[in-house]
Amino acid sequence: MRADRLVSLVLLLRQRGRLTATTLAQELGVSTRTVLRDIEALSASGVPVYAERGRHGGFALLPGFRTELTGLNHDEALALLTAGSGRGEQVFGLGSALASAMRKVVDALPEGHRATASDAAQRFLVDPETDLLSRRRATEEVPGTTMIEVRRAVLAGHKLRIHYAATGQAAQWRTVDPIGLVTVRDRAYLLATRGGADRTYRLSRVLAAEELPETAQRPDRVDLVRTWRERSARFLSGGDHITVLVRLHPARREELLDTALAVRAEEPDADGRLRLEVTFQDARHAEWALWQLGMDAEALSPQSLRASLRDRAAAMATRYGDAS
Repeated sequence: MRADRLVSLVLLLRQRGRLTATTLAQELGVSTRTVLRDIEALSASGVPVYAERGRHGGFALLPGFRTELTGLNHDEALALLTAGSGRGEQVFGLGSALASAMRKVVDALPEGHRATASDAAQRFLVDPETDLLSRRRATEEVPGTTMIEVRRAVLAGHKLRIHYAATGQAAQWRTVDPIGLVTVRDRAYLLATRGGADRTYRLSRVLAAEELPETAQRPDRVDLVRTWRERSARFLSGGDHITVLVRLHPARREELLDTALAVRAEEPDADGRLRLEVTFQDARHAEWALWQLGMDAEALSPQSLRASLRDRAAAMATRYGDAS
């Protein structure tokens, strides 16, 4: 909305000083012509913004001008700035809103605390793209236009029409009643019902979406934590999923968890290794995942998985056994 953009423009000039129309346009995601119109609107409303001509010119506010938005103490602002410094801009397509909110957080601080909080937030890094082994996080992109339609339908309580490509199936249009949005390890999901039945859709597989004017059939209040827990339990108990008991070297724990669907139980073993009960998509998935861990992992059950791993190891030993 234009009112939000005008506030963001003022905050940018307050916090960064003189800026060109081009820089402001890039920050706000609009054209330079729109920025010039906004500057005129601010001047007409009494905001002391002025233009400086020349090579190093731009727009600036008169010294001492301050907008009163809201009050935050140092730790509250630091918490918000730290959360916003991670990968939150990718969550549910709220990147521009997050940037605007962070500017307001900084501006709300007392003058003496502003630089301190901004510097402190730079000392914290939340969920970087790679870990210490340079493994990149598996992120899933959702087109901005699709995310906006989904988010609007969820918040407005309207029905939603989605073009969804389920695994191994051709994409189909379907109309659903959206309940809420969940993000887990950089994957976003839409919780919905369709014909009264529970449905969970991975947003990266939604190719297009359209908010409909009809009211969604859903309860007025929802407990997303409980709903997600129940759907996760049903998911893990269905299909061809297989539960495996594994003895594992502690250093390889994160690798195993990156490939497993879920961890049902975990406890230390007598020799310092870990004993985990984990769920995989199917037997083939389990065999592949444990094979990657080599001698650092041992499948204790089921017996069929032990047999398939033994046969695979024997075939590999046969291939490389004859040095001549």
